Amino acid sequence: MRITEGDGTWTVTAAEYVLHVRVPELVAVLADPDGRIWSRLSLLASVDRADAPDDSYGRPRVTLRTEPLDAAAGPRVAEFDVAMASPAWEAKSVLFRCFEDRVEVRARVRGSGPLGEVRLLGGRATLPDGACGVFRSSIEFTTLFVPTPAEPVRAERPADSAASLGIVGDACAGRLNAVFSPPPLCLVFQRPGGGVLSAGLAGDVRDLRFPALRYDPLDGGFLLVADYEGRTRAGGVFETPRVVLRRAAGPWQALQRHREDVAPARDPGERPAWWREPIFCGWGAQCAAAPIPGQPTSHPYHLRDLGPAVVPAGVTTAFEMSRRDRYDGWLARLARHGVVPGTVVVDDRWQLAYGTGEPDGSRWPGLREWIAERHAAGQRVLLWWKAWDPAGLPADECVTDPAGTPVAADPGSPAYRDRLAGIVRRLLGPDGLDADGFKIDFTQRAPSGRALRRPGAPPGAPWGIALLHLMLATIHRAAKSAKPGALVVTHAPHPGFGDVSDMIRLNDILERDPAGAEVPAVDQLAFRHAVVRACLPDHLIDTDQWPIADRAQWRAYVEAQARLGVPALYYAERLDRSGEALTGDDLRLVARTWESYRANPL
Repeated sequence: MRITEGDGTWTVTAAEYVLHVRVPELVAVLADPDGRIWSRLSLLASVDRADAPDDSYGRPRVTLRTEPLDAAAGPRVAEFDVAMASPAWEAKSVLFRCFEDRVEVRARVRGSGPLGEVRLLGGRATLPDGACGVFRSSIEFTTLFVPTPAEPVRAERPADSAASLGIVGDACAGRLNAVFSPPPLCLVFQRPGGGVLSAGLAGDVRDLRFPALRYDPLDGGFLLVADYEGRTRAGGVFETPRVVLRRAAGPWQALQRHREDVAPARDPGERPAWWREPIFCGWGAQCAAAPIPGQPTSHPYHLRDLGPAVVPAGVTTAFEMSRRDRYDGWLARLARHGVVPGTVVVDDRWQLAYGTGEPDGSRWPGLREWIAERHAAGQRVLLWWKAWDPAGLPADECVTDPAGTPVAADPGSPAYRDRLAGIVRRLLGPDGLDADGFKIDFTQRAPSGRALRRPGAPPGAPWGIALLHLMLATIHRAAKSAKPGALVVTHAPHPGFGDVSDMIRLNDILERDPAGAEVPAVDQLAFRHAVVRACLPDHLIDTDQWPIADRAQWRAYVEAQARLGVPALYYAERLDRSGEALTGDDLRLVARTWESYRANPL
């Protein structure tokens, strides 16, 4: 690394980039070694307190530190400390730390107060020349690669399109971006001519105390934004997680390097052979047998035939199709055609209440005995679990609205964590149901909002992504305690969640691209598979299968599943969206692909 100083400027020439720090303009121009510019990075940041905005002002004071200084080879690391005054903090700096292969950016403040919205690579300021307002880093790239499924379906989008990576979402407009929750917090900037620049947020997962990282573009500039929602209190010195900027050959290598920045290499430990066995999940069959309340009967995201979406009173719903007799019938039909899953997922909803995990005896009489029958047949049973749902829980173990109504279970409450661990032990333990693990869903329904209350959580309890990790860690530890070979399946491919997941599911299939064209299921799930492989290469993958458009797409995906992970079958009699019946030939296709997969499992 070589550093050249000028009049109010420094130029860092490293193996992988050139960074030209221009103090009067408060920018650091980041370019390839050949001089092609990626961005004029803003030297500003805003770290708002929930009770006071952070607007930088005054003349910047820039300090350069190097370590170690080698007269022959130059410094190994160079750090620019850009300090400006702030009305919210005793002191504030933006730190640009330069290595041979990357630049890391973070903000540091000294003082105390609840954290609000944090903006990196830009922020609010009043500059010495009188310019004021929000300043951004420049967009000198053309497209943005976003490693999470969203609707419309697209891995790449124009560089001036917003993006969110987090754990808050559902099927409503603008919220279908947390199918992976959380995905890797890494965006990849692309331009014609090859090569990419990644911007990944790296740090201990326990420090990710916000629900989402947002890419916020406007008029040729962008910010990275994380809202701590007043839930984390700075005391003394607080540093944000660091944004790691590095070049890569392509988006998949960028995600692999991001994994290395976030989490150390981890030995996945012993994986029982049955974890690789093909899966039958009953949810698709349930939906084919009865409608979902509040959704079109054909497809929850379908836009062409909405019709009357509310199920009339007295009509049986898909949830009520989670029944012992129904599952027995579906498994028997599959077996008659040579389709015998090694794992069976009992899906939504076998519980009386989501939050308590008590089986509904009217639909699942003798669930423990049924699980024992599956075991006797050489099969394992996973129970579907709806994360965050407060149904049946006391309010002081929940996040509530201002009126005290529970909106989510709160893993920040020690009492809830104790309850959750007890539920897990009861469901998996030999004296309980003796099930074999969980398929965890709805992690994207995390609580978010400054008006929410936490009556049972002590001061300083985690929030946001860190809170979800605490919830999954509680489940994972309790599961392994009750049954060491238990399997925990999540849809959280963030590299920092590798220690609380054994298998990553690819999750629900979406539908259309920005032009309105249907995107084949195989293409969607192959993209998701590649994201998981880049971020958690040692984890098994549950390929999922719901909801699928028609029989042709279903057959194509059945044939593709074995190369994407553990095959998963959701249907037994017919498809829910098209209503097409599955014939004996269709089920024999499943049997053949499973036989081939079992001969050479991943």
